[in-house]
Amino acid sequence: MLVVGLACLLSACANYQAGARNPTIRASYDAADQLLAMVKPALPKDAPLLVSTFVDIDRLTTTSTMGRMLAEQVASRFTQQGYGLVELKLRGNVFVQEGRGELLLSREVKDLSLSHNVQAVIVGSYAVSAEKLFLNLKIVRPLDSRVLSAHNIALDLDETSRAMLMSESP
Repeated sequence: MLVVGLACLLSACANYQAGARNPTIRASYDAADQLLAMVKPALPKDAPLLVSTFVDIDRLTTTSTMGRMLAEQVASRFTQQGYGLVELKLRGNVFVQEGRGELLLSREVKDLSLSHNVQAVIVGSYAVSAEKLFLNLKIVRPLDSRVLSAHNIALDLDETSRAMLMSESP
């Protein structure tokens, strides 16, 4: 029995793919690294950041599983780089809706940044073509809406990413 259990466990491990090897996660991490490399002035690591859910560029109050997941991946990379992030899912006073994510409205960003001493907000929007997803990322200083850094990437769409895009929120 132990041998059968161990064989099942090992076969499950064979299907495991480390995030850094997945092309979408790798692209998200690279985009976060580029944002940090280009930010002027440099962001101190001792003041927190917010990451908003990435939205459809044609409908800025709409996102998808893909938009939420890309934002989570970028947030993970900022955390791995030593930056503190405020987790909006734990806040009761933020525009967080089931299936939609953390959609920050302009008027709320300034209030949130003041109440949490946030130095910057990472925002993103995406557009989809037949073969690509184009993602625009920015680091924005909330007090004056100044863009401190920006980066754009294009991701090839596959069956998985198309399915994640089909899950758009209402």
